[in-house]
Amino acid sequence: MRTSMTTLIQMWMTLLLCNVLPSDHNSDLPLLKCQLVYAILTRMSVHVAQLIADAIYLFGGMPPTKHPLDPDKSNRALGFPALIMGLYQSFGVPVTPSKVIRPPIT
Repeated sequence: MRTSMTTLIQMWMTLLLCNVLPSDHNSDLPLLKCQLVYAILTRMSVHVAQLIADAIYLFGGMPPTKHPLDPDKSNRALGFPALIMGLYQSFGVPVTPSKVIRPPIT
């Protein structure tokens, strides 16, 4: 599928899959994200804050899963870690992450 995409579409897809609507894999582009790429390329109005809020809501409502090797740990990913940690820091909450959080793609 990527071979039939233009470079511009591939760039928008990468930006969306890594920053705006992250998922656990970036090898495919579901219909909702295809529609978002189309909306961006045709200069339609997109409420990005609402998309992110909806995605965070969905992340929070997902049931926890057990890690396959360590049953005491959760296997669920944290949605938008850089955004959440940045908000914590902006409100003065001390943040000392144990893992380095990948910065957003610019």
